Amino acid sequence: MRTVRYGDSSLVVDMLTEQQGRVAFMVKVSKSAHGKMRKQLFQPLNVVEVDFDLRLKASLQRLRDIRMAVPLSSLHLDPYKLSIGMFLAEFLSHATRDEHDNQLLYQFVESSILWLDEVGQGFSNFHLVFMIRLTRFIGFFPNTEEMEPQAYFDLINGCFSSTPPPHAHFLMPAEAGKIGLLMRLNYKTMHLCAMSRAERNRCTEVILEFYRLHVPGFPEMKSLEVLRQLFD
Repeated sequence: MRTVRYGDSSLVVDMLTEQQGRVAFMVKVSKSAHGKMRKQLFQPLNVVEVDFDLRLKASLQRLRDIRMAVPLSSLHLDPYKLSIGMFLAEFLSHATRDEHDNQLLYQFVESSILWLDEVGQGFSNFHLVFMIRLTRFIGFFPNTEEMEPQAYFDLINGCFSSTPPPHAHFLMPAEAGKIGLLMRLNYKTMHLCAMSRAERNRCTEVILEFYRLHVPGFPEMKSLEVLRQLFD
């Protein structure tokens, strides 16, 4: 999800793993193109297999081996997919910061990455559907029982209501309806929700606000500005 340079030849790498949740590694990058720890293996959202001995008291683990599990064919080459991928890698590094041993979460993330890599078109809403569906796996998927055409959406309590809540963190019915529609979509149906760039950017801002209200310390996203320029 994230790499930070450490010294001249090392990286601190944050990964989401299937068995251990979030794990941070100290990696000495190979100088040779044929070395085991090649820098290309640590591109954002790569799906890799790793071997390491877990040291419970260590904040940084040491990799014994790493290899591509599923080579990605287009995610790092298509400029639109690359921008979405960079955004989601940063987003995941914040949203999953406290996750441990959540295999369903990992499987959702991996299958989503592979879907994005394989799809040819109709993925402009991918990041919106991804962020909303991820809330199922980290514990605050919105309650949709009271979702109606003229309902408000309470961002703090994660629910719809017929009257505005007694605080400032809510959506008026028009915007609440758009978010409610996104909650019903999946990757195969999301192309049916036509949005302008401005509408898509507003939905992105709302969903990120929802995360900031529910994930302690969730910061402003550095890669958001690039995402705002995508798609007409």
